[in-house]
Amino acid sequence: MAQDSSDTRDLTKGPVWRALTVMSAPMSLGIFAVLSVGIADAVFLGRYSSDALAAVGFIYPVTTAITSLSIGLSAGANAAISQGLGRQDDETATCRRALHAVGLGSVLAVIVALLVWLSSPTLFGLIGADGAALEGVLAYMPIWAMSFPFLVLMMQINAVFRAHGRGGLSAGIMVLAAVVNIILDPILIFGLGPIAELGIEGAAWATFAGRVLAVAAALLIAMRRGYIALGSQPFANLWDSVREITNVGAPAAFSNAINPAGMAAVTAAVATVGTDAVAGFGAATRVQSIALVPLLALSSGIGPVVGQNWGADKQDRARAAMGQSIAFCIAYALTLGVVLILFGQPIAALVTGGADGTEQAGFYLAVVGWSLFGYGILVTANAAMNARSKALWSMGISIGRVFAIYIPAAWIGVTLGGYTGILIAAVVANLAGAALAWFALGQTGLRTRTIPRVRPQPT
Repeated sequence: MAQDSSDTRDLTKGPVWRALTVMSAPMSLGIFAVLSVGIADAVFLGRYSSDALAAVGFIYPVTTAITSLSIGLSAGANAAISQGLGRQDDETATCRRALHAVGLGSVLAVIVALLVWLSSPTLFGLIGADGAALEGVLAYMPIWAMSFPFLVLMMQINAVFRAHGRGGLSAGIMVLAAVVNIILDPILIFGLGPIAELGIEGAAWATFAGRVLAVAAALLIAMRRGYIALGSQPFANLWDSVREITNVGAPAAFSNAINPAGMAAVTAAVATVGTDAVAGFGAATRVQSIALVPLLALSSGIGPVVGQNWGADKQDRARAAMGQSIAFCIAYALTLGVVLILFGQPIAALVTGGADGTEQAGFYLAVVGWSLFGYGILVTANAAMNARSKALWSMGISIGRVFAIYIPAAWIGVTLGGYTGILIAAVVANLAGAALAWFALGQTGLRTRTIPRVRPQPT
């Protein structure tokens, strides 16, 4: 039986820009909601204590790196399901792939959560956390680790929604998790009535509650719509599904984790400048994450578009989607750069509450902001390559950008120029990311050839 398309949006027809828009626009809201949790944590904890804000500065790049594992797994799920929908595979097989993706993600998430829990003291000590900041980190991380399997489960179900062309559902689940988190943040951090003041632990419990409620809602919707179903043979072709998902998901998970892991290494370089620099750098990267929301949404939206069209043997539409995405990245990010040059300092003050690190945060935004188009091109190119099962290319260019360019440049920069040297390294890394992505797109068939290839005529 062919896949029932009654509740699946067909992304292989109509204008390419419309397909990108209907997938990316709602994801802007969802990603903004999720990333605003980091801003809320920084705002509330910055008002709670400077030590708590410094602790979050260490926590954020590490938890982002770990969270990226779930994004990679969801890329594998999206590739398998969206390409199957494009091929019009059997409905039962598509539902079974979704079930296997959710189960695989859950098992791996529990293992990762246990490793994070046990390794936190050593891990954060290595990147420079000590004293009161380290105490805050160690209070936060066990609770965050318990919430991680729920995050992965939520991300896998959201990948199923997006593969079916239902970006609005995915965004709605993300908004639900974020709203619950942000509402509970001040209540649990500062205490309210009979609820005791929990400080940084309160922020972790708020995150836990938001993720649990969002997973419950996502599962209910997915099963009611028939995207996920147990069926009569839930384990049939399990290893085929696992292999198909992990062929993309494993390198994509590593690829997505590379950048935030690199940020953790760069944070260690920042720590040599001082605690104020760490607080400012952490606050600036949170603002940067919010500013990048449209580009991150585009990277979420382009995956199903490329996946369905590649599966339907409409490669020209996939290439057109990538070309339009690159144009948007450049136009948006250059405009963003002007805004951050003019208003970076007051924006930084809002995030830090005027506490220590405000000047360093504003300086980061003004210097690095204009170069973010390079990072946008990198992440959208990676998502497109993952969707057409070329995840090793996305992993390779991510490794090159972070380990061959960003981290060495940051340590050289901090040695020669202090905090300013680190910002220059960030600019260089973003520009290099765009160049590497352009090369990889050409190698994987996702770059439109603007100059036709001329074949020699026979004599």
